[in-house]
Amino acid sequence: MIHTIRTISQQLVKPAFENAKDVVSWMGAIQAQDYNMCKWAIGVRLKSATISDVETALRKGEILRTHVMRPTWHLVAAEDIRWMLDLCKEKIKAASASRDKYLEITEKLFSQTNNLIAKMLEGNNHLTRCEIADNLNKSGIKINAARMVHFMYRAEAEGIVCSGADKEKQQTYALIDERIKATKKLNKDEALVKLATKYFKSHSPACLHDFNWWSGLSIVDSKLAINLIDSDLIKEKTSTSILFIHKSVKLKSDFEECACLLPAFDEYIISYKNRDSVIDRQYQAQAFTKNGIFHPVIMYNGKITGIWNKIINKNRVEIKKQLFDEKLKIKSELLRKSENKYMSFLSHPK
Repeated sequence: MIHTIRTISQQLVKPAFENAKDVVSWMGAIQAQDYNMCKWAIGVRLKSATISDVETALRKGEILRTHVMRPTWHLVAAEDIRWMLDLCKEKIKAASASRDKYLEITEKLFSQTNNLIAKMLEGNNHLTRCEIADNLNKSGIKINAARMVHFMYRAEAEGIVCSGADKEKQQTYALIDERIKATKKLNKDEALVKLATKYFKSHSPACLHDFNWWSGLSIVDSKLAINLIDSDLIKEKTSTSILFIHKSVKLKSDFEECACLLPAFDEYIISYKNRDSVIDRQYQAQAFTKNGIFHPVIMYNGKITGIWNKIINKNRVEIKKQLFDEKLKIKSELLRKSENKYMSFLSHPK
């Protein structure tokens, strides 16, 4: 079944990895609007981890949070950021072009702000967006919240900045060239092969439109990417599409009952154009909204069966769960195991 195979390829059942960088590299990219929840998106896919382990990987620059693909916030492995940006930057820039014009931001102004930002970050000087805004303002650049989003968005797309080490729980920006070792430059076909391979290894089964949605590539480039790895893909025809499964994915595996508390915006739902195979259509409005807000959800045996949230009462963390179908019976030990993994993740080593 589609959802059973996906729990394995997405590392939600029998996870293979022990550190944050490896699981992010395996997934290709992990959507990361919610900064705290995206840390759990890594943790839930590891054999064992605490939030400190993930934060250490972020602080060291082993994984980075930046705008790439579609484009939106993603976590990517450091060694992947340059070739991904090279592949996607024109789409990223095009996505904001009309808004850039409305905000009276010209290419000349982008060049000016990029140079100023690069100068102020030199010497591993990691700065928050507010600190960068203050410096730009002192340089005579007209600043407001919307403009700052676009200035930083462009600096990311051009491969000038990436996420730095957090400063008092606020994300900072750093120079890519100071944060990450030089990596081999890929041509377009090589980058398409690498992106498609990562996606279908970690997200199988999936169809062309799923990959196209996840990557943000043009439909032409999405088709080309799949054709370039055709010999590595197993094809399964359905009534509505052709599903591709990477040949490395185990199609036959002992079934293992499982339950997971998945974070908001989790790849298990958001990385597919059609989500009917993992969540019944009648429940989808409870899991995500039409304007793109994805809630933390409960996954049981590959199906999304409810939502959950974290409640803090007097410094005590509690998990509130709500199943879509109150008649559904989930083994209490499975839910307890999933809660324990999350609570253990939130704990810090003594």
